[in-house]
Amino acid sequence: MKSLFDSETHSEILNRIDKLSESSTGQWGKMEVGQMLHHCQFPLNLALGRYTMKKPNLLMKILFKSFKKGMYDDKLWKPNLPTAKPFKVVDKKDFTPEKTKLVVAVSDFHLEKNRKSWEPHPGFGHFTHEQWGQMQYKHLDHHLRQFGA
Repeated sequence: MKSLFDSETHSEILNRIDKLSESSTGQWGKMEVGQMLHHCQFPLNLALGRYTMKKPNLLMKILFKSFKKGMYDDKLWKPNLPTAKPFKVVDKKDFTPEKTKLVVAVSDFHLEKNRKSWEPHPGFGHFTHEQWGQMQYKHLDHHLRQFGA
């Protein structure tokens, strides 16, 4: 699995984001492109300590744990997977500022490539450094594929 910590992968993701335009449409799901760009910032900002999410209740935590390996393995995520409530975007978002903020978040996360210690994810618990990089790539790849980039 590719990792957002890898320089070539980081460049690939930035190039794919750059291919998006205000007229890009999703091949699945309900989000428009500005909402998707905003949504993709949540996991990056969570990892960077810029976004906090309530810890899920016990039932949800068990559910999260059952999906944990799928967050960073080599299998592509299927279209129309449900979005975690704290990451849902329902309001319209302006394309250009959201694109800029996502590029900054992607690059800021990439700059953490030598970081040794990460806070546990509120729902999934502990990830290794490698898993954090793979998970971030996989999430971005999923949504960029959603919008044909």
